[in-house]
Amino acid sequence: MPAATDRLTLILGIGNVLWADEGFGPRCVETLAETHAFDGCVRLLDGGTQGLYLLPFLEEADDLLIFDAVDYGLAPGTLKIVRDDDVPAFMGAKKMSLHQTGFQDVLATAAFKGCSPARMTLIGCQPAEIEDYGGGLTPTVAARLPDALAEGLAELARWGVAARPGRTAAPDLADPSIRREAYESGRPSAEAACRSGDDRFFPGQGDFAGPVR
Repeated sequence: MPAATDRLTLILGIGNVLWADEGFGPRCVETLAETHAFDGCVRLLDGGTQGLYLLPFLEEADDLLIFDAVDYGLAPGTLKIVRDDDVPAFMGAKKMSLHQTGFQDVLATAAFKGCSPARMTLIGCQPAEIEDYGGGLTPTVAARLPDALAEGLAELARWGVAARPGRTAAPDLADPSIRREAYESGRPSAEAACRSGDDRFFPGQGDFAGPVR
């Protein structure tokens, strides 16, 4: 294999930040960009729920590190790491949302075209809540962010990718308006935004006041 400095490592967070713990993956990548600078060729990407639109990024990558909320059927907040050929199976074992169907298709298409990354690692976290539209990460899952990032950095080190305290310019992350701090600080109170939704996205629904417009 080429030296680590000659390889492109893609660090990918997938999921929907509008659906509570579904945003675990993007929040991991966002936090990495804010806290670490990487040596070598590393790309950080908020893959959102883009499905096959992510295929070109996988085609370019030699190594792929994925962060995602995955329903493993375990206790909320549990981290589980799978690697290489096991990754597609776990991405599709018990789908929580369409984004996992879409990404499983991406992996299958990359394999069919013979352009899968040589190394793949999935760091998944069992969600506690994914039905709170407009909600942020639950405390249970938010508390596992440092552990997930530590696991990710350890995996990168095994691949020969060094990281140090700092920041990484990452133009492929979400707009600043929905980065975690801005997004969660703008969330209404629990009384105004119950588990049925958030008035920023479902006008009039905080108190079941009427139909969605």
